[in-house]
Amino acid sequence: MHIESPKVTANKSEQEMFEFLINPKNYEQLMPENKEVFEVRDEKTFVFGLKGMPVIKLEIQETRKPELVVLGSTSDKFDFKLKAHISALNENQSEVQMEFGGEFNAMMAMMVKKPLTKFINTLAENIGKL
Repeated sequence: MHIESPKVTANKSEQEMFEFLINPKNYEQLMPENKEVFEVRDEKTFVFGLKGMPVIKLEIQETRKPELVVLGSTSDKFDFKLKAHISALNENQSEVQMEFGGEFNAMMAMMVKKPLTKFINTLAENIGKL
């Protein structure tokens, strides 16, 4: 399954956006309002839970300064990657697009596509409000 958010403009430079996204505690600001759990575990890992969804643990698995931050699930049952693509618009603004990629069976994909799409879009929208 592959989901991409719309591209959003953030009032942070490409470097500032990259620095923001490599800090797990900052993801709390990006979470949807229906967040029930958010906890930073270490400098690369955090867990979050949304109402009606299981708690998910994400870790920063790859970075390519200043244009890419890759978060990955640590669960074998729900294996996916969430990528933040960052590009400079000017010295004070950047453009960010969130990309979700995961392998799910057809039944699971059907169940999670709509809530995941909403989640990915909400992350992007909240980045645009920074």
